[in-house]
Amino acid sequence: MDKTIKRYASPELIKITGYRDWQRLPASDRIRAVSDITWAAYALNGHAADAPRLQRTLVRVQRNTK
Repeated sequence: MDKTIKRYASPELIKITGYRDWQRLPASDRIRAVSDITWAAYALNGHAADAPRLQRTLVRVQRNTK
């Protein structure tokens, strides 16, 4: 982890720099970071780490072809 302290002239520059740094990360690192943030949010709301995820339901419809 980089622990460099940086000074910025404006809040807009902070946003621009943060966005640019985020875009430099590989997609796998960004996905992992989003996953970590999601699990942290679940924990803050009192949900367990094994909270149910989205359910995918498969439905098969059979048509009569006469």
